[in-house]
Amino acid sequence: MENKKELTRLLEEVAAGNKSVEEAVLQLREIPFEDLGYAKTDLHRGMRQGMAEVIYGAGKTPEQILGIVRSLSSHGQKTILITRMNREARDLVADSFPLEYEPLSRTGIVGRKAAPDGKGTIVVATGGTSDIPIAEEAAITAEAFGNKVVRIYDVGVAGIHRLLAHQRELLSARVIIAIAGMEGALASVIGGMADCPVIAVPTSVGYGASFGGLSALLSMLNSCASGVSVVNIDNGFGAGYLASMINHLD
Repeated sequence: MENKKELTRLLEEVAAGNKSVEEAVLQLREIPFEDLGYAKTDLHRGMRQGMAEVIYGAGKTPEQILGIVRSLSSHGQKTILITRMNREARDLVADSFPLEYEPLSRTGIVGRKAAPDGKGTIVVATGGTSDIPIAEEAAITAEAFGNKVVRIYDVGVAGIHRLLAHQRELLSARVIIAIAGMEGALASVIGGMADCPVIAVPTSVGYGASFGGLSALLSMLNSCASGVSVVNIDNGFGAGYLASMINHLD
């Protein structure tokens, strides 16, 4: 059972008399995880959290990634998102499954993206072009979980008129993901403009004193703009996942 919607449909079928209690119990008793030895695939995560398990590809061998994909797919997961996926893993998985791979962000999707059913639009904005790989990880994550995403790239504070040219998109968004390295000022500026939650993503882009993204992280954590939350350095996936959760709230 992949998600809460399927659980709701199952209970509605029982209530309508279209499925017996015994059949429903049998369906719910499916093993909650599968032990592969090197991984325990979480088969009930979608039912618990609304979004199914995602594969973090970094540090896993191509064979391990393929094994996890096979486990999730065989138990009915229709959308399998893989982040930080290298080309070797891409080639191996693509030999066995239809795979949509985006090389810039190193994300892969086995199966199909969920149809957009979020309440509004998620805007993904970057300070510079160098931040786009992280931004694409965030955007593709949000799209995989059923969200409409608008991308606004290279609108950093060094030329703030570029950002102001996109006020309509920013003011109509339900969630904004602000992604920047260097001093990380973009999140504060957007936070001062928008009336929706802003998720700040510091990136490791910058010269030596940026300390691999630590400078941007601290700037974003110390933002004076209300409504700004911060995820870890280069964590585009975490931002896209959180934005999707917000965008699906009633």
